[in-house]
Amino acid sequence: MAQISNIHITPAGHHAINSNIIAALKTKLEHGVPSRRPISPKALAGLHGHNPRHNGLLAALPAADYERLLPHLEFVEMPFGTTICEAGEQMRYVYFLTSSIVSLLYETADGASSETAVIGYEGVVGVDVIMGGGASLHRAFIKNAGYGYRIRASVLTQEFARGGALQQSLLRFTQTLFTQMAHTVAYNRHHTIVQQLCRWLLLSLDRLPSNQISMTQDLIANMLGVRRESVTEAARKLQDEGLIHYSRGQITIVNRAGLEEQIGASYPSREKNMKSCCL
Repeated sequence: MAQISNIHITPAGHHAINSNIIAALKTKLEHGVPSRRPISPKALAGLHGHNPRHNGLLAALPAADYERLLPHLEFVEMPFGTTICEAGEQMRYVYFLTSSIVSLLYETADGASSETAVIGYEGVVGVDVIMGGGASLHRAFIKNAGYGYRIRASVLTQEFARGGALQQSLLRFTQTLFTQMAHTVAYNRHHTIVQQLCRWLLLSLDRLPSNQISMTQDLIANMLGVRRESVTEAARKLQDEGLIHYSRGQITIVNRAGLEEQIGASYPSREKNMKSCCL
């Protein structure tokens, strides 16, 4: 494997994010004020457990394509609550996620919003760049803190134009992302709030290393585009049935199979869900 000393990194582990910062961000978000803290590359001495191959798309690339991208990748911390880009904003960077999760939000003129898709380690934030427009169609919001690698949009566009494995992987992921968006629209139209919450929890769970999700009911309601009271009632039902445990913004999945049963056959397994993006 190629040396990665030319990637800018800084020593920070998964738990190095200041808890006071997170608390402040949560307070802002609960009052409808998104964070605009800039995403900056870190200057570090080593990987500290992080590797571009932790991203599914980068991991699937042949060695030659991967090594050609390597000098252009910058390792970045992705704090909870940060907005990567607003809808209509030109994207300067594309983000290959490793341990963070990004929510794509559609916002109406009156300020209402709902989540259209979720991206984690299986994918990339910024497919708008390779589709020719460059401007984001959604607000990209970091709903789970973590890390990733960014690359300049201009560099990725040039690499995409080469064709080959990178182009095919990005197109396949784009198709998977559009499919997820279509499923979200249909699901939110034809299923109950309880089923919507189950699907939302599973989409997040499939992209996390543990069975715990940090998220307030206000934020979940905002992402689902429903009233907070509806989320409270749905979460209470799932907790009463022993499927989740919810306390102070921490959701622990107790029975994944039970959540899947609530949804039925419309939700793919974790393995199928991830493979469809990365292979």
